[in-house]
Amino acid sequence: MKENLPSPSPVVRDPNPFRDFVQGVTDYAIFALSPEGTVASWNAGAQRFKGYTADEIIGKHFSRFYTEEDRAAGVPERALRTARTEGRFEAEGWRVRQDGTRFWAHVVIDPIRDSSGTLVGYAKITRDVTERKRTQEALHASEERFRILVQSVTDYAIYMLSPQGTIINWNTGAARIKGYSSDEVIGSHFSRFYTEEDRASGLPQRGLEIAVREGRFENEGWRVRKDGTRFWAHVVIDTVRDSMGNLLGFAKITRDITERREAADALRRTQEALFQSQKLEAIGKLTGGVAHDFNNLLGVIVTGLELLSRQVRDPAARKILDSMERAAGRGAMLTGQLLAFARQQPLRKERHSLADVIGDFEAVLRRACDDSIRFSIRVAPGLRPVLIDAVQFEASLLNLVTNARDAMPEGGTLAVSAENVTLAANQVGSLPAGAYVRVSVTDTGSGLPRDVAARALEPFFTTKKSGSGTGLGLSQVYGLVQQSDGELVIDSEYGKGTTVAMYLPALPASDTANTASDAPSRERVEKVLVVDDQPDVLNMAMELFRTLGYEVLSASDGTHALEVLQRNPDIDILFTDVLMTGMSGIALAKKAQALNSGIQILMASGFPVPALEAENIDITAYPLIRKPYRLAEVAKALRSRN
Repeated sequence: MKENLPSPSPVVRDPNPFRDFVQGVTDYAIFALSPEGTVASWNAGAQRFKGYTADEIIGKHFSRFYTEEDRAAGVPERALRTARTEGRFEAEGWRVRQDGTRFWAHVVIDPIRDSSGTLVGYAKITRDVTERKRTQEALHASEERFRILVQSVTDYAIYMLSPQGTIINWNTGAARIKGYSSDEVIGSHFSRFYTEEDRASGLPQRGLEIAVREGRFENEGWRVRKDGTRFWAHVVIDTVRDSMGNLLGFAKITRDITERREAADALRRTQEALFQSQKLEAIGKLTGGVAHDFNNLLGVIVTGLELLSRQVRDPAARKILDSMERAAGRGAMLTGQLLAFARQQPLRKERHSLADVIGDFEAVLRRACDDSIRFSIRVAPGLRPVLIDAVQFEASLLNLVTNARDAMPEGGTLAVSAENVTLAANQVGSLPAGAYVRVSVTDTGSGLPRDVAARALEPFFTTKKSGSGTGLGLSQVYGLVQQSDGELVIDSEYGKGTTVAMYLPALPASDTANTASDAPSRERVEKVLVVDDQPDVLNMAMELFRTLGYEVLSASDGTHALEVLQRNPDIDILFTDVLMTGMSGIALAKKAQALNSGIQILMASGFPVPALEAENIDITAYPLIRKPYRLAEVAKALRSRN
């Protein structure tokens, strides 16, 4: 028997399932409007966004969702009119909830027409996009702040390039550094800022290629401003890519570091000058010491030869002695050049106009050049006076002209010039700021490589063939200029010639200089005490005084000399070396004068006054004869004393 089961209930289908779907949407406000704009339907999304229930809003005009400003401006009516006439209205703007708060809405209004085309209402879809707007505004504000930041930077040129290198934007720093306004450069290629040489070598494109390959390109080099002037730039190019790694372009940052480069170059030049000065100072001390010792040896030779020449009558022997005396004279000249380099050369510095000195010496300078040399002298008018030893200056200038001539064996142009210059501190070597006279000798010869020019002032260094020079010409010039408180500068480029310039401190027009005057003569004395701690020099000096007719006493040091002076109070002249082991010649002279106030002092030294002063030895109170001395020099010194 079958069990009687209840029949299943029939399925009731919604005649409008789309309406239920729309009513259930909560992320969008979807509702209908009458042709006049009255709300005809209301879904859950509309209630959530706007805060009204269906009973509260249906039958009301949709303009109540708009702000007062928009209603006053007729925005709701314009929206319906646009939808009606154009088939669609879409916009974003502020809307107002029931509680009065606002939200940013994205709105679409579509017209609804029946089959005959008659308008029966509108479908309105609204979405709350407030968060999106806030995000966009925050992003825009961030971008604006970044734009303002970049535009405010004036020390750096910061701008964007397309992948092809076209300029996309331009900041204030770029305009200041490069001189172009944004309208002048945006859309043009960034290679316009490079020098012609760099463009020809492909440097701009190579920079972009390296940035693409390595993510960054950085270098320094010359760049060109709008007015054609150049500046030294530090450049960084970074690639800009999207999240997928696609190249969007380049960020380019340029900084003008010309001043920093110039400061670095100035520091380097100062360090090089200091090193060169220290090197030459060390060589000078060594050279001065060697020259002093050599002077003592020459003193024995010269004095001995002079004494022998008075006794020898044989012509053949006299000829030999004459040759030996000439050789000794050349040796004395050599030591003089060495002492000049070491700044230990005695100078007779007097006020001179170099225009007059050079003019009087012009004939000699011209004779030093042959017919293949085009020789010229240019002296600027109003040349300031200087304090210089004129004879030594002439010798130095002749040295420079001779060197310039020898640098042009096939002929060329040789120019001597003198002009007033004003220097800043350390502009030339370590010279202080002030007025100077620049005397230069320029040739169009072969020039000097940099390493050779750096050594040109060293004694015995020469580029001439063996036997063609001593290598002391420039050294002598350097020593003279240094002793005159000036500076010597060599500017040479291999294959393009050389300029050697002497910078000498200029004197004010009203300055006066003391010139040496001859002291009155004095009668010859009869008894002399000769003091020297070197036996050979002492013996030769004794023979020299005997030749002059003096009664000669001797001592090998200061202590022994005092004993002799105490035993012989009638000694008329004390002839002593300045620097000796134990008591110095100066100390001995003072003690001798204390014993005998009438004794006359005569000093001898291989070191000139500047070198002695450097050792805190004041020689100014006594006459000084420079070793190696000759008979005539000693006799003259004796005659010049009362």
